[in-house]
This record gives sequence, C-alpha cells and structure tokens, in this order.
Amino acid sequence: MRKKYLLLVTLVMLLAILSGCTEVNQPITPESEGFWNSYFVYPLSQVIVYFAELFNENYGLSIVIVTILARLILVPLNVKQLKSSKAMQDIQPELKEIQKKYSSKDANTQQQLQQETMALFQKHGVNPLAGCLPIFIQMPILLAMYHAIMRTEEISSHSFLWFELGSPDPIFLLPLIAGGATFIQQKLMMAGSPAANNPQMTVMLYVMPIMIGVFAIFFPAALALYWVVGNIFMVVQTIFIRKPMMKDVVGGDKK
Repeated sequence: MRKKYLLLVTLVMLLAILSGCTEVNQPITPESEGFWNSYFVYPLSQVIVYFAELFNENYGLSIVIVTILARLILVPLNVKQLKSSKAMQDIQPELKEIQKKYSSKDANTQQQLQQETMALFQKHGVNPLAGCLPIFIQMPILLAMYHAIMRTEEISSHSFLWFELGSPDPIFLLPLIAGGATFIQQKLMMAGSPAANNPQMTVMLYVMPIMIGVFAIFFPAALALYWVVGNIFMVVQTIFIRKPMMKDVVGGDKK
C-alpha cells in the first residue's frame, strides 16, 4: 500500500514539473511555447474567453461553465476509480485472512504473503494500482484549468458577483465555501469505506479543507471560484454516483 501511494506522489510530482508550473505567472498567448502551453493551457484559456464573450464578457460565469464541463468530462474516470476501490473493498475479508495467516515478519513468510496476495488479486481481477491511473489522467486537465485561469490576462480585469476576479475575495466567503465543500466531499467519500478508520485519512479529512481555504484567501478570486464550483460538483457527484455504489459495497459485506 505504501508503494502504491509513493508511486502516485512520484507521478503527480513528475507531472507538475513537466507541466511547467514555473510558468504560472507568465500570461498565456498564441506565442507561448511548449507542448503543455500549446495543447493544454492555451486551448482551455480560449474556451474560457469564448464562453465569456458569449455571455457579454462575463468571465466569472465562463469559469463556472468551463469548470462544470471539465468535471463532466472526468466523471467516467471518477466512476472507474470508484469501481477499483469497490473491488479492493470486496476482497478485504480474504486479504485480512491472508495477512493474519502470514503475520510473521521473517523474509520467507513475507514472500509467501506477497505471493498469496498477488494470487488473490489475480483471482478476482483486481489491480491495486488501477485506482491511481484515473487520478493521474485527471491531473493534466485540472492543472491546465489552474494555469488557464491564472494566466488569462482578460480575467483579472473583470468582476463577478461581489468580487474582482483578479483579487482575493474581500469578504472571505469563497474560501469558506471552498474549504467547507472540500470537507463535505471527503466526508462523503470516506463514509462506509475502510479509510474511515484510518488515522492518516482522518487527519487529511481536516487538513485538506483548511489548506484549500487558506490558499483561497490569498489567491485571486477567479481561482477560488474554480475551487468552489469544482468542489460543489464533486459533492453532488459523490451523493448521486459514489455514495450509492459504496452503500452497495457495505451492504454486500453485511450479507
């Protein structure tokens, strides 16, 4: 399990480096060079501009629309990720029995544990790393959205609702909503899953919303708006797609 998370963190860090995070303060233009700028950031920036011009240069509404569209595109990946989690949940009783059987820490026993664990995975067609792939695929889109919002110059000069898109939210309402929605979404995700009893996941349940909220206080409101819309979308998705599937998992364990 540790190797799984280490691989995920390594892939995300590699993606962040390759995506040109150091360019976040440079405006995105047709002259911006590089694969990341040409095929990810600039096209998304143009989509934001397109919808803004469609609605009388309302860049706030455009960010809302494009964020929802991006999240809709990612729904199949999120469902696939959940199915992978469900498959791992289904074999937990058998996996615990194997771990109990080979609880000794000597090399031979640990080797037998790994062999029987892999045999169990193959028997049920479970890939323990399958849940990481959808997350990794999503990252370019989410990072590109972040870059497109931060680097599209037209956004900073417009206002939406009570705030200027290029400045932090003056009444801190967006950061509060972003943090609260993140907490609710994670809480719903953990309900009925083994992660609910994991102390590290419990810590993340509270740390992540605080981090998002603090970042949103200091970042431009356009980015905070993106976080709010994305997090609220994820809450709705969890309620209508993920949570029913997890209930099926829990119900299956009780039978």
